[in-house]
Amino acid sequence: MNYNRQSLDRKSIRLKDYDYSFPGWYYVTICTKNFIPWFGKVKNGKVVHNQLGKIATKYFEEISEHFDKAEIDEFIIMPNHAHGIIIINDAVGTRDRVSLRSFGSVSKGSLSIIINQYKGSVTRFAHKNGYDEFYWQPRFYEHIIRNDNDLHRIRTYIRNNPLKWELDEYYNL
Repeated sequence: MNYNRQSLDRKSIRLKDYDYSFPGWYYVTICTKNFIPWFGKVKNGKVVHNQLGKIATKYFEEISEHFDKAEIDEFIIMPNHAHGIIIINDAVGTRDRVSLRSFGSVSKGSLSIIINQYKGSVTRFAHKNGYDEFYWQPRFYEHIIRNDNDLHRIRTYIRNNPLKWELDEYYNL
């Protein structure tokens, strides 16, 4: 198998010294590869999920069942992406660990592990159920929610996303 050297040398978009398993509120956006609308469509300002969209929704709802320190706040599965707020309630692993880590390592129960597991579960279901061409973008967007105004703005954006679908940056005819 030939590897694309550029894809192996991608720079992380995460904060270099931040431990994403540390307690906090995180806003994430996860996109399908090439923004293909695998999960359904938006009709009259509401998302209408197909089978894969229903599974993507179910699996997002179940994140807290698989990660005991994680909770799900507001989220939505759009036709070609997911927006969600994931809360990590307590430090994962040893209680006396610090919030900073060396760049490159991934902690058990970190945001990256949670998203990786979610994406993998949806992909496995997709490939076993006739969606052979389904893939996610390799990365995901995250934002650390810092205050109540930030939280309110993001919740409002998530709730209103279907109403503004045709104006959305991820809209793909």
